Amino acid sequence: MKVISNSPGKYAYVIGPYAEPTETVEPGETFIVETLDAFENRITSPDDDITQIVTLPFVNPLTGPVYVNGAEQGDTLTVTIHSIEVTRDYGVSALIPEFGGLCSTVFTRTLQPPLPARVMLHPIADGRVTFSKDLPIAPIPYEPFYGTIGTAPELEAVSSLSPGFHGGNMDAADVCPGNVVHLPVNVPGALLHIGDGHAAQGDGEVSGVATEIPTRGVLTVDLIKGQAIGTPRVISDDHLMAVGSARPMEDAARIAFYELIMWLESSYSLDRLDAYQLCSQVAKVRLANMVDILYSVVAKFPKAYLPVR
Repeated sequence: MKVISNSPGKYAYVIGPYAEPTETVEPGETFIVETLDAFENRITSPDDDITQIVTLPFVNPLTGPVYVNGAEQGDTLTVTIHSIEVTRDYGVSALIPEFGGLCSTVFTRTLQPPLPARVMLHPIADGRVTFSKDLPIAPIPYEPFYGTIGTAPELEAVSSLSPGFHGGNMDAADVCPGNVVHLPVNVPGALLHIGDGHAAQGDGEVSGVATEIPTRGVLTVDLIKGQAIGTPRVISDDHLMAVGSARPMEDAARIAFYELIMWLESSYSLDRLDAYQLCSQVAKVRLANMVDILYSVVAKFPKAYLPVR
């Protein structure tokens, strides 16, 4: 099985159409992808000064771009996530001055001083994440996912810190093993980028940092030819999901629900307005992130309410 790795000097900090592919795969191919954590695996101690290690926007070093043979503009790339293993025995979280959902940032200016920088290491063992050895807090389940996954936009090169219509840093915990991610193809080869592994994350990722981990994942890519989508989609055993990314947050939700309703109309023969009313009664929402360049919202439709054919 092919192994696609991330090595020093090969990091992608933008998702765009201009970098040379690091690897080529075929539709239907299963391969291994290795990723670094959001901080290039450089944090090894709670005494590390994150302000000296991280300079925004140089976070989320991505593996890729991966060229998918036969992918053309107007297709949809599907990525089935079979497994995500953590490749060390701890995750990292941090407080980063002027970054997060409840502090002054470069986008939300206030006169209060920045929060103090802080690093925490979280041991990972036996399917559990320990928040702190010093606090009587129950273990957190190890529930890995990719915080950042996307294909190249047609023209722009977008920071690996930002989500968008191409995917990117959505921080959507549904991009996890067992699920299938659908991404738009805007350029030949799709140019898939993957990274920002998380061992655990609360909805919203409110401080701006989850339990950040390096990973080794097993994926299968394929193509839906001639079917374009407007935003990323995720399919699980129980839900159809569409992701919207925008500011303000309500616009992210509108994008997600619009795309979900269009999907129900085009693929499941639901009248558009029937789908609209049905979503109002059974749909669910996940706030994926409220901290990045754009916010991401996941609109989720339970498959149990799809029309019986």
